[in-house]
Amino acid sequence: MADEAVAEPASQKPQNPQNPQKPQSPREPQGSRSPDAPPRGGERGGERGGERGDGQAQGEAEAYDGPEAGDDEAAERAKERERAADRIKDLTRDPLAEEDGEDGPTDLAAAARARRAGRKLLTSGRDFTSFDRSRIGHAHIGDINVSLDARRSGVAMRGGPVPEEELRQLRRAHVEPAGYVRLRRALESRRLLVLGGAPGTGRTSTALALLDEVTRDGAGDGGRVRRVDPHQGEGVRGLVGEVKGGEGGERRGTGYLLELALDRPGTLPPDEMDLDQLASTLAEGDAYAVVVVSVGSAANPLLAGRYGMVCPPAPSQELVTVRLRERLEEARDHESLEHAARLAEDPEVIEAVGLDDLRPAEAELLASLLAEHLLGSLTREELLSGCRSIAAVQAHEWFAGVDRALAAPSSGDGRTPVRSATAALFHPVAFRIALAVLGGGSHSAVSAAAHLLTWELSVQSDPDSTPSRPLFCDDPESDRALSRARSDDGAIDVAGTEVTGQLIFYRGSALPAAVLAEIWDRHFPVRAPVVRWLRLLADDPRPQVSVRAAVAAGELSVRDFEYGFGELVRPLAEASSPRRRVFAATALDQVAGHASHRKAVRKVVDDWSRYGTASLRWTAAMTLGHGRAADSVDAALDALARIGVRDQGRQLAVASLNVVRLLTLPECATVLRRLGQWAEHRREEYQDLALVTIVRLATTGVDEVLDDEPGTPLGDRGDWPLLLALAVTRPELTGMLADLLWTALNTARSREVAFDALEALLRSASRGERGEGGEGGERGEGGERGEGREGREGGDRMRPGLAALLPALTSDEHDRQQLEWLLRRMMRDQDRPLTTEQASALWRLAVPARQRRSDEEESHG
Repeated sequence: MADEAVAEPASQKPQNPQNPQKPQSPREPQGSRSPDAPPRGGERGGERGGERGDGQAQGEAEAYDGPEAGDDEAAERAKERERAADRIKDLTRDPLAEEDGEDGPTDLAAAARARRAGRKLLTSGRDFTSFDRSRIGHAHIGDINVSLDARRSGVAMRGGPVPEEELRQLRRAHVEPAGYVRLRRALESRRLLVLGGAPGTGRTSTALALLDEVTRDGAGDGGRVRRVDPHQGEGVRGLVGEVKGGEGGERRGTGYLLELALDRPGTLPPDEMDLDQLASTLAEGDAYAVVVVSVGSAANPLLAGRYGMVCPPAPSQELVTVRLRERLEEARDHESLEHAARLAEDPEVIEAVGLDDLRPAEAELLASLLAEHLLGSLTREELLSGCRSIAAVQAHEWFAGVDRALAAPSSGDGRTPVRSATAALFHPVAFRIALAVLGGGSHSAVSAAAHLLTWELSVQSDPDSTPSRPLFCDDPESDRALSRARSDDGAIDVAGTEVTGQLIFYRGSALPAAVLAEIWDRHFPVRAPVVRWLRLLADDPRPQVSVRAAVAAGELSVRDFEYGFGELVRPLAEASSPRRRVFAATALDQVAGHASHRKAVRKVVDDWSRYGTASLRWTAAMTLGHGRAADSVDAALDALARIGVRDQGRQLAVASLNVVRLLTLPECATVLRRLGQWAEHRREEYQDLALVTIVRLATTGVDEVLDDEPGTPLGDRGDWPLLLALAVTRPELTGMLADLLWTALNTARSREVAFDALEALLRSASRGERGEGGEGGERGEGGERGEGREGREGGDRMRPGLAALLPALTSDEHDRQQLEWLLRRMMRDQDRPLTTEQASALWRLAVPARQRRSDEEESHG
């Protein structure tokens, strides 16, 4: 074939199954058989037959197998067929595994699951791009102007007495968190309480409510409850002096509130002796004090001591109800409360808010929005826009001015900036970004990525110093509290299997996108370290890390396509590592998911497929397989064929993989028709593209290529081979699928790998029979997808696929003889022999009872 100017087309199944011109494959099993009995013995032989439908190739095969096998010309043709068969076999291997060696494994199923999870995490229907972020500081919506900004670290309210009017309002509106009574009893018995909580969770309101209760009977002209300025005096030691110096004891029975900022570089927490001295002084003056601290590694010793307790958040629903009642009472509208409660549970409103629980200021804003909408001051669109602003405000609060303290002059010469403990300062910030990118993954993966980003941020902030971080100061509970995160047990992909591990999520679907929008849109200097960090994540061998990072990179590129394409997509698309090119392709597809950028992505991918380097064409092929980087499926197939046949099929493997991925789309029939056209093409490269794609279709699992969530016809068959799943879910395509597989089985250069693929399909269903793989049996070769009881149940579920495919594949006597030969080969397999019962069951699936009776009559007639 190589000596000819134009290759002969691959074999096509005749329309008439009784065509007398259809040649026999050499050494094919012959003879009659009992209809229901398993195939009997016979020699394996003839695994490389001549081209079906090609009499010349058939004659050449017979010449090679016959007495004239020593003829040089026939031997050369045979070697050529050997080389062609070996090439097909090489092309059917995983094209993503080349960096790990010939047999290096890649977990396409894990990558597909990670991509689905990442897309679900970051594309929840909200459009932060169009949100007016100039109003974000106070969330000014309509006539509502509620300040949501939490105080920056180290900035507390000025010291002095708390007005009685403020305390009365607090008593009326405060919602007690769970465990409030326990906090009050601890304060009453010890006089001193160190109260820990994340900023914005209502910890200060709870502290004031506690002090208001325990000081009801006290009072002096100085006020029952006083705030202490942490910048005046020496924190806890300064408070001791203030309690002692109460001007003749007129402050007896007073309650003191002190908010300590322990997250500033160089700040040391008070020790236990200081707290004991303060408690003793408070007891002498019949006074009380609550010291409020943020949870974190610096506050851990305080919260673990005898005075420390964690402040639980107030219940969200009750907060909203109380605030709604207040707003409607102010408007003298008492009939709308029930309607407001129903509106707060509206799925569209809940999705717009995107937070699992609300902090006090957020509950106040939501209540105001709902009340104003019920009173007619806000349209529904304005209501939903205001709800979306809540998560954006939280993200703004987390990142605004984080490193302001680093730029402050030291107390020495006034010129040298304070640069101590930068890593400790940046770690909470890095953890929030890592959680936005990798949320839903394992806690260890998020923590490791956060430490990696902490280093990048620290080096960017202070390139002349080497960042340092204590090794034993991580606190998972603090990380979760400071980032509004939660953890739960779930499945983690490890080495191609799923194990149970601890997963971590934001407490709200709106937070991941809000965090990425905040850092990308409002903090330009952060982009450089984040880009370096994402490039590092692209090299991670775990799909849960690299693929999720790619999805996030795509979302960031949408916000500034020029920057994202130039710094993330294009450099990685040209990389030598397949993993990095997959990262670029995934990011490009994520960008293509936005209608505003789809045209640009399609132009880029089309240019790469036509004029790009080998690496860019490879990346274009991986992008096309997702189905959104071309104007139509036909256009995607044109581009994939262009990539696959170029340079003697150098990238045919990756092209065929992405043709298979397109088979999960509704336009599956278009793909199958195109495969048939390629199989009939006069150029050998197109034939090879068809043959390799057909074999890959038979060996690829649904979960390796599917983007759909479980619940769809294909999604519910994730453990099935894609060929069998299509035969069941799209029965109108069964004939086309069978014809294509028949072509691969009866074309000499693809015959061996095609029969191996068919054997894997047969074994996938034979696990349902007794004797195939015991309890805990090992995962077999050829694509078996299950073990023990689970594997056998999976085999039972896959039987309808074979029941639909095999009769169409064995429509005449010759095809049934090939199946008989394959079953005999499987029965003689020394490692995994097929039992008689299994072989008979498979034969009955392939040959219906009516056909078996007809064959029996012919054999006896």
